[in-house]
Amino acid sequence: MAATAVLDWLLDGDVAVQFQATRDLLQGDGDALQARIATEGDGATLLAAHHADGHWGRGFYRPKWTSSHYTLLELRNLGLDPANAVAGETVRRILRTEKREDGGLDPTVTVRGSDACVNGMALNYATYFGAPEDELASLVDFLLAGRVADGGFNCRANRVPVRHSSMHTTLSVVEGITGYERAGHRYRLDELLAARESSVEFLLRHRLFRSEHTGAVIRPEFVRLHHPTRWYYDLLRCLDSLADAGVTYDDRMSDAIDVLLSRRAPDGRWPVNRAYPGETHLPNPLPGTPHRWITLCALRVLAAYAPGRVDG
Repeated sequence: MAATAVLDWLLDGDVAVQFQATRDLLQGDGDALQARIATEGDGATLLAAHHADGHWGRGFYRPKWTSSHYTLLELRNLGLDPANAVAGETVRRILRTEKREDGGLDPTVTVRGSDACVNGMALNYATYFGAPEDELASLVDFLLAGRVADGGFNCRANRVPVRHSSMHTTLSVVEGITGYERAGHRYRLDELLAARESSVEFLLRHRLFRSEHTGAVIRPEFVRLHHPTRWYYDLLRCLDSLADAGVTYDDRMSDAIDVLLSRRAPDGRWPVNRAYPGETHLPNPLPGTPHRWITLCALRVLAAYAPGRVDG
């Protein structure tokens, strides 16, 4: 496929793909498309699964991936109108009922303390769907208190002493901080931005997927392309989130960009890897098939960090 044919293929997809392709690849006005996400396609399917009790699934975090937490994250990533009443009220319900003594949101009764990965994701969708600053302050306090000495974050810090950050958790917190900044909140913002800077440096020291000490691939899944990623890390999600945060190109991204380009099929599209197991509202894509979201995100990343290589 020529580049124009790939773009036409994206614009023939779900309305959420159309919206983001129009906004990010064509720099066009996607407002009318965004307004349709609530009533058409994947967005409408997700909203229709909302229950009369005010939640999706069986509450805040169960089951994966049909709970309120992961459905809100998916709706945020689709680009649902931030003023959507169903999403906004569910966020407020979670913030009212799921906070623990440490100030974070905690989906369990068996693990001591809240989880930085969960709270990074929650900060991401809560800021997107309009949660007020005062209701987010305790999440901010919790996250900043859990910053690891190497600059990032680790979800296990609520269970055992940790010295090394997690790629998964660190990226989730980076995304949450970006959402918080974009929403215009000011509470402890300078500290959050410093935490994001050190977190980005942590990711870059690992060249986005390599051991800092041996150079080996940390986990095979880090160099595979998934959708949706949920809480899981991979290099495409990382590059896309760094671009969204306004992080400028760094030479330590080059290995990840090379891997991303190597995954492009001869027709200019990117295939998807296997989905992570769990209950879902939407059918999982067939592994190895061309995938619109993966292709859209890949083109968005290349436009930000390797514009001369967008067309091959």
